[in-house]
Amino acid sequence: MMSIGTTAIISIISHLIFIYITWRVLLKVNFEPVIRKGHTTEGKILLLFLAIVIGTGVSRFFLDILQWSRDLIYLF
Repeated sequence: MMSIGTTAIISIISHLIFIYITWRVLLKVNFEPVIRKGHTTEGKILLLFLAIVIGTGVSRFFLDILQWSRDLIYLF
């Protein structure tokens, strides 16, 4: 069984990695038609928030799958 500290470090690193990956993917998508001219700062903040929401959700999914696979030993 992993200690609470190790789980916390793995969770933080996982969240940051998936947020970064999501940020890089969102930068490749053309959002210019959606963002009004003169509001580029707000558009970047929106992309940052989207990256945080999507990246955290994906990270939480993988962390849950990891935890559930560890808990399978208690089934038998």
